Amino acid sequence: MRKLYTAAALALLAVGPSIAAAQTFSAPLSWVPIGGAERSDVSGEGVATAKLSGTRLSIDGSFEGLPAKVTSAKLHEGVAKGARGMAPPTIAELTVSGDTSGRVAGDVRLSAAQVEALKAGRLFVQINSEKGVLPDHGTLWGWLASEESRR
Repeated sequence: MRKLYTAAALALLAVGPSIAAAQTFSAPLSWVPIGGAERSDVSGEGVATAKLSGTRLSIDGSFEGLPAKVTSAKLHEGVAKGARGMAPPTIAELTVSGDTSGRVAGDVRLSAAQVEALKAGRLFVQINSEKGVLPDHGTLWGWLASEESRR
């Protein structure tokens, strides 16, 4: 019986650090200031929260005020913290619901390099609508950052 308790205690110790290591990231979602004819194609705001447990990233958020019906959302990796770059790689498609207001969610398995990119502030959520900035009709963007990095 003593061996069973010892094994259970060791198992809890092994699991404990991974539970304690879960990190929370957040991203205010807003439109990128642009000029010209596209100015009327971007509007709205929102927020996304992401929890990282090991390599699993769970994203949940909401948005409102889009200029047209939401069509998709994606998790991308930018070229630098806060910089989208040309044709940023898509890490995952996220689930969206609603119309000009709604929800965004997803569970994503990240590679070790993507976890490091997340911690460095290079991952961002992009919400697309029937309007938005070409080529993908991007409407709202938000870079995921930990609470520690926001201080």
